[in-house]
Amino acid sequence: MTGHLEDKTPIESRLKVLTWNIWWRFGPWEQRQPAIATTLKRLDADIIALQEVWSDETANQAAELAAGLGYHHVFARSMDIKGVGFGNALLSRWPIARQDTVGLYGQEETDEARLALFAEVDGPRGPVPVFCTHLNWRFEHSHIRQRQVEDLARFVDGMRPWSFPPVVCGDFNASPESEELRMLKGLTTCPVEGLFFHDAWCVAGGDGPGMTWDNANPYVMEELEPDRRIDYILVGWPEARGAGHVVDCRVAGNQPIGGVWPSDHHAVLAELRY
Repeated sequence: MTGHLEDKTPIESRLKVLTWNIWWRFGPWEQRQPAIATTLKRLDADIIALQEVWSDETANQAAELAAGLGYHHVFARSMDIKGVGFGNALLSRWPIARQDTVGLYGQEETDEARLALFAEVDGPRGPVPVFCTHLNWRFEHSHIRQRQVEDLARFVDGMRPWSFPPVVCGDFNASPESEELRMLKGLTTCPVEGLFFHDAWCVAGGDGPGMTWDNANPYVMEELEPDRRIDYILVGWPEARGAGHVVDCRVAGNQPIGGVWPSDHHAVLAELRY
């Protein structure tokens, strides 16, 4: 009879996921590019979600970074700044079977065009649904971000079915106790009934604050803002044998490379059962 019982042994193999806002063409962007590339190579994540990715008529930052890693990639341009594209990207060690995007609420109200990008990664142990987003940045725009989270949740739900829980990455520009994060974590009314996420840092990030907007970074010091945790890897309820369960999470990209800080944000790196 034992051969007919469901195998509940937890999966031991791992999937490494990274999210990072790489600060468009702000600051010394040409000097920062090699520091970003070096950091990504060192961290060796399987799937990478990037925000504030630039593109112009001759080059695309995501394509350049993916080529350097030997990865596949998709890029979605949300708006232009001074004629240069600004958007989100997903990079993957494995092929991307399908992709989609959705615009998020708020462009008419704030003149910020935000979106969510989806990629189904054709990994060696089954497809992985991954989403990358970047919400409005102003402190007082929680009401805008809440509407954006509603759009995001409906977009994620529309990508069903999945055998691996959805992984949502991005710069949410909101602290963990904000209403917009509470909506996604099931701590208040969920935008889509039954769809909620675990915050990777809360599950496996240890006892530290996990700040990703950190005044230890000289680019942040210039803004005169408090330290905050605003970048997240959110993972849906684990599937069979713990698929998607977060086993480790840490802040990364938080050191200068050759004297150059790669970005104003720190990255978040999580390991999931896969």
